[in-house]
Amino acid sequence: TERRALGYAPVPTELGQRIGETVCQDCWKAWLMKQNQLINHFGLDLSNPDTHQVLFDNMKIFFFNEGVELTQIDESQEGSIKW
Repeated sequence: TERRALGYAPVPTELGQRIGETVCQDCWKAWLMKQNQLINHFGLDLSNPDTHQVLFDNMKIFFFNEGVELTQIDESQEGSIKW
């Protein structure tokens, strides 16, 4: 079953327009989870425009397989950090 596209640009860029026209709601939700992981894992500062480019580059790979490689998160230490 083909799912309906978002129908709106989730970010105000050409990439956002493309995502809005081709990506379904469930796929967008999956991206938001991945984006949160990237932001938290790498401590990305969203007020920095360079950070936006990192996320846009990862969006291109995540949705359209365009680019080098999706940034990987090392989950081998998950649950072992003591606060």
